[in-house]
Amino acid sequence: MRRRHLLGSLLLAPALTACFASAGGDSSDQGGDGSRLRVALAFPPAENLSPYGADATLLSRLGVTEGLTALDANGAAAPALAESWRRENDRSWLFTLREATFQDGSEVTPAAVAAALTHATEARPAPAALAGVTLKAEAAGDAVRVTTRTADPVLPLRLSSPNLAVFAPKAYTAADVDPVGTATGPFELTKVTGSASAALDRFDDYWGGRAQASGVDARFVADGTARANALRTGQVDIAEAIPVAQAAALDKDTLRKTATTRTTSLQLNTESGPFKDPELRAAAREAVDGSALVKGVFEGYADPGAGIYGPAVTWAEGKRVRPTGRAAAARPNGTAITLATYDNRPELPEVAQVLQQQLQKAGFKVTLQVREYSRLESDALDGKFDAFVGARNSLVDTGDPVGVLASDYTCDGGYNLAQLCDKKVDKAVADADLVSDTGQRQDAALRAEAAILGTDAVVPLAHQSIIVGVGTDVRGVRLDPYERTLVGTGTRR
Repeated sequence: MRRRHLLGSLLLAPALTACFASAGGDSSDQGGDGSRLRVALAFPPAENLSPYGADATLLSRLGVTEGLTALDANGAAAPALAESWRRENDRSWLFTLREATFQDGSEVTPAAVAAALTHATEARPAPAALAGVTLKAEAAGDAVRVTTRTADPVLPLRLSSPNLAVFAPKAYTAADVDPVGTATGPFELTKVTGSASAALDRFDDYWGGRAQASGVDARFVADGTARANALRTGQVDIAEAIPVAQAAALDKDTLRKTATTRTTSLQLNTESGPFKDPELRAAAREAVDGSALVKGVFEGYADPGAGIYGPAVTWAEGKRVRPTGRAAAARPNGTAITLATYDNRPELPEVAQVLQQQLQKAGFKVTLQVREYSRLESDALDGKFDAFVGARNSLVDTGDPVGVLASDYTCDGGYNLAQLCDKKVDKAVADADLVSDTGQRQDAALRAEAAILGTDAVVPLAHQSIIVGVGTDVRGVRLDPYERTLVGTGTRR
């Protein structure tokens, strides 16, 4: 089974007294053409800022990168570096580029874009956006022709992925991609200090217009309480992922709540250990009370788990398919299990503790392990835990509802924490991937979701809202349910 690392090492919370001093510009600049923004982020660079893993979203949230397309508020593909596109046939699309400039001063040309996409296709492990997809990109006049080996009806959505951001030719080497000064977004990455900080300056030649802030000073602070305190004391202008427990202590005017496509789930190891038995998986599912988690842990900043797709995926509710074929629940009779989670999202250890109690009440004997994600991920992907509590944005990789199902729940999935390999599930996902009509594809995705839920490999617990802390003098923070954006041209103080 292929494995893909989504996140990596996380910085232990530093002392914040001088934490937010400038790292590449004068953060005290309050003048004329825009103050610098001070931002506290929860997750540091995990893979040397490679766009092909989790760091891709970090780069897009800071306004550094963009691809040929973007996602609009309804989850449809919208113009970005490509101002328009058309489908030539089942396997070929033509993307017409707008006039744009790379941050190193070179022109965004069809040849440069084709080379960037080609480099992404050659990355190993493959970026999540290209899981199961083979494509070829080539210059075609003032456009880029993208051809896929098989029909790919959601290619414009796929190309919106932060994994497929476009960089200047000099960014690419045989081994990696250097995003410093080579992207196309409104902010240029100028300096990265390990997993501690990053500095960005405004890119004045951005095709979408000059950003109102003169730059961004970002710090990576794993501790949620420290991020909240930094906002409260005025050390930062924006703090992402404010813990629910800290929200009540902050000025209500500084809190921004946004429904997301992120779902907290209990993943059960179907390949080895006690949960290889579907009857014990059913027992675990029946033991879980998601509404208690929403009320007691998320304090109302979430909805009870309804499926892999939550309420922020607005089309799902009216189309959801009831799971069938579930096994009857067995009596646990003291069955010992190991339940693991990570503490970078502060609610998750609390969720795990409540689950521990619920499962123990049902008759399981539960050992709980909580670590930083960097110390947990490889073991989780290798199936070394019986159960795993994690939070996953179901549409962040491609915007396509089928993509997360293929990545997380098929035999060849790159982020298959449940170790699920089920022929019926694989067929349902494969069938959904062949559908081009948007509505019909959604229907097929929900049939595949029902097939997955029918195995009890995953128990959806809660559909989360994100809480971002924003200073009262800050305007234009970009929040979206896909968690791809945060700072843009209109973000300012």
